[in-house]
Amino acid sequence: MALHVPQSQMAGMMKKGTQHHEGVEEAVYRNIQACKDIAKITQTSFGPNGMNKMIINHLDRLFVTNDAATIIRELEVEHPAAKLLVLASQQQEHEVGDGTNFVLMFAGALLGKAEGLLRMGLSPAEILGGYEKACDKALELLPDIVCYTAKNVRDQTEMEMCLKSCLASKQYGYEDFLGKLVATACIEAVPEDRVDFNVDNVRCAKIQGMGVLSSTITKGMIFRREAAGEVTKIQKAVVVVYSGPVDMVQTETKGTVLIKTAEELKSFSKGEEDMLESQIVAMKTAGANVVVTGSKFGEMAEHFLNKHGMMMVKILSKHELRRLCKTIGATPLPRMTAPAATELGHCDEVAVEEVGDVRITAFRQDAEKAHLSTIIIRGSTNNSMDDIQRAVDDGTNVFKQITRDPRFLPGAGAAEIALASQLTEYGLAQPGLDQYAIQAFAEALECVPHTLAANAGIKAKDVVATLYAAHAKGEKNAGFDNTAEVPAVVDTASKGIMDNFSTKFWGLRFATNAANTVLRVDQIIMAKKAGGPKAPKQGEEMDFE
Repeated sequence: MALHVPQSQMAGMMKKGTQHHEGVEEAVYRNIQACKDIAKITQTSFGPNGMNKMIINHLDRLFVTNDAATIIRELEVEHPAAKLLVLASQQQEHEVGDGTNFVLMFAGALLGKAEGLLRMGLSPAEILGGYEKACDKALELLPDIVCYTAKNVRDQTEMEMCLKSCLASKQYGYEDFLGKLVATACIEAVPEDRVDFNVDNVRCAKIQGMGVLSSTITKGMIFRREAAGEVTKIQKAVVVVYSGPVDMVQTETKGTVLIKTAEELKSFSKGEEDMLESQIVAMKTAGANVVVTGSKFGEMAEHFLNKHGMMMVKILSKHELRRLCKTIGATPLPRMTAPAATELGHCDEVAVEEVGDVRITAFRQDAEKAHLSTIIIRGSTNNSMDDIQRAVDDGTNVFKQITRDPRFLPGAGAAEIALASQLTEYGLAQPGLDQYAIQAFAEALECVPHTLAANAGIKAKDVVATLYAAHAKGEKNAGFDNTAEVPAVVDTASKGIMDNFSTKFWGLRFATNAANTVLRVDQIIMAKKAGGPKAPKQGEEMDFE
């Protein structure tokens, strides 16, 4: 007699073409594998010895970078579970601006450990409970590991030291030079109350040529275009900004004019010219000596502006125009009218200069007024300059976090090993099955020193064991020395290798939440994709039957 096996009703209930996976074997393990794969992609880019990835996106644009946020954004991950990890790393990017790789790597490690526990016979609910407990305990322990607190965000030397680790993980070897540039730019841009620091106030302008060490900093804004007219430099500039064109105003109605003589023709065009000149004279009388437009300058308008010694600058990006207005205190006017005194912007100098073989227009302010600085990045290729810009952005975001929370944890894997050893003890004291998940969480934290060592070409397990031994002796700031050929530990606090408190705090939280969300899934149901039949390939005959 044949055994009756009940068939799943899912196929009959859903549209034809729906895919369905159910249970630990089909759903959970499959999701865990996808998440481990995405974590593995960025893992080799972690830390100062991380390797670059070459990515060609859907628009055929080439990226060569070790910045996890850029790698993940350009990969366009489709797998739904892996997407959850990507979303967690993107949230970390929005919240802190750094530590995206840590989130992906740690979430991947948590899921890898969870897979082992599931095979041991634990249920996903027990693992979830343990991970939640371990994360709460880790966040509770973090303040005890703090090794340094920044005292003054306007102290150049202190800020250079605080930004060094973040920049070294992106541009190892240039961290001291870039730290000086970023610290200078951020200190100039930080407002009096320091809490409202805006990362937009540190801008980058990339100009190809020379090397990274030729990069400089300018107070004010720089645009990669030259002035439209003959005047190329104005001191004590008074700027009027128009979002529309600076040209003769066309009438809204159409009319027909009958001109019989040459004199009539001359007087007709003369009337238009006089009207335009009177508008430009009105600008000059209001005090303006620099005219900025977001559109174009008419030929006749250019002639009169040159005649009256006024400088012309064209800025076609609306965002740049808005930012310039904010910097110099101008109000953008929609059409060409004489500006009021309150609508004019002021800056110390507007000048056209040449950097390399590129002509730029600089709007400069003196130190007291300038709340915006531009870093001119030099480099041999566009890809290298893009990567330096990403490092500068990360440094600026870390500075923003310092203005909010000035605490720092020991870096180079020291904080993770300190947490792991304390969480292991905490796990052993737990009565239920939670203890396995808590110990798995502690072991997952080892992924940071393990990866740092592996990327530096040193035996990772030896490094982790050496770090545990140092922490057992009471060296709570003991971290991994990536310059040593054999496993060695250093006092990270004295070496200035530190991680921002907010980066770790949010990183642990987002990674745990992402891993738990993946573990909570017990069924995957994929509806049939929308859209009709696919178009035939070139050369194929269509079947109309």
